[in-house]
Amino acid sequence: MPGLSGRMSTVVKAKISKLLDRAEDPSETLEYSYQKQIELLQNVKKGIADVVTSKKRLQLQEEKLQQQVVKLDTQARQALSAGNEELARMALERKNVAQTELQSLDSQIGQLEQQQEQMTASEQKLRTKIEQFRSKKEVIKAQYSAAEAQVRISEAATGVGEEMADVGLAMQRALDKTENMKARADAVQELEAAGTFEDLTALGSGDDDIDRQLKQLSTTSEVDSDLAKMKAELGTGSAPAGQIGAGGSGAAGGSGASGAAAGSAAAEGSEGSEGAKEVTP
Repeated sequence: MPGLSGRMSTVVKAKISKLLDRAEDPSETLEYSYQKQIELLQNVKKGIADVVTSKKRLQLQEEKLQQQVVKLDTQARQALSAGNEELARMALERKNVAQTELQSLDSQIGQLEQQQEQMTASEQKLRTKIEQFRSKKEVIKAQYSAAEAQVRISEAATGVGEEMADVGLAMQRALDKTENMKARADAVQELEAAGTFEDLTALGSGDDDIDRQLKQLSTTSEVDSDLAKMKAELGTGSAPAGQIGAGGSGAAGGSGASGAAAGSAAAEGSEGSEGAKEVTP
């Protein structure tokens, strides 16, 4: 499906472009461009050096050919003077070949000189351009740094920055948690005061508040019943409270008290019998 693949390619390229734009730092981009221009300037200088080297090599060959032309001319003259015309002709033919090579070398050297001049001019223009770019680069970097600092200050002051927004959200979450904890503490304290919560650390059956109230009521009723019984028991005896205390202290000799009462009754009986004897003649 060409349409779908083209659309996917467009979406992927858009996403990549967005990521690259977000990751791109103008300062780093300017520095990279400056370094590439410096490398280009170095390559131009290297090219000029290569051209000059080639020109020097051709100039050395030209000097050798010039010397050879002079030598061949001298040899042709000597051969002609000696009457050897054929040898003189051969020397002149070599001289003509050397002169032709000299003309070719002169042309090549001229071309190299022109190329050297052009490359030197280009190198000077590029150097000037790089110097201007370097100055402009520093200005742009300073402006970008100032603008970036201004944006951060403004975002920090207004609280719209990403970092400040994260800090604000963290503070809001901390405040919410603190308020929830305070509300929970107040609720637990209120329920504890109302007796809703039982002591989970205490050992026992774990009765609730109603069970405790019922037990307390039952205990109070038993105490009242015992108190009423005591009052009833104390109310049946005519002995005052002091004698009850004395009797209490002699509880171990209770049988002795009853024996004393029996002795008193016997004494009264004996006195009656003696009175009867006195009346009888």
